Amino acid sequence: MNDNDKVRLDKWLWAARFFKTRSLATEAIEGGHVHLNGDKVKPARTVKIGDMLRILATHGEFEVEVVALADKRGPAEVARTLYAETPESAEKRARAAEEKALAPRFEHPDVRGRPTKKWRRQLHFFERNNS
Repeated sequence: MNDNDKVRLDKWLWAARFFKTRSLATEAIEGGHVHLNGDKVKPARTVKIGDMLRILATHGEFEVEVVALADKRGPAEVARTLYAETPESAEKRARAAEEKALAPRFEHPDVRGRPTKKWRRQLHFFERNNS
């Protein structure tokens, strides 16, 4: 096996665009959010073609097979050729996105942080009238 057949896991995750920076990829691996062939691993672990990864990122949970290796970050089109997502994983992510879109949202668009004096008065008025 020569050096072209081995890439560090954190570099590969960064090159495949699962994480924006290599340090975020390292933190995810150390936090147990990345599993290589079902095992928790360290960032320096080498990745080979054919390895299966389970990645829990902020934008979803992925189960992918390593198809190609890269240690440099390139365009998104090239990054998508580095892995093949399993059909179950794609279906699961689509289902989760649909559930999130259908879930009720309880956020008021004008409310951020602490309530303003006006908003607090309206809340108190509402509470007094409904109790």
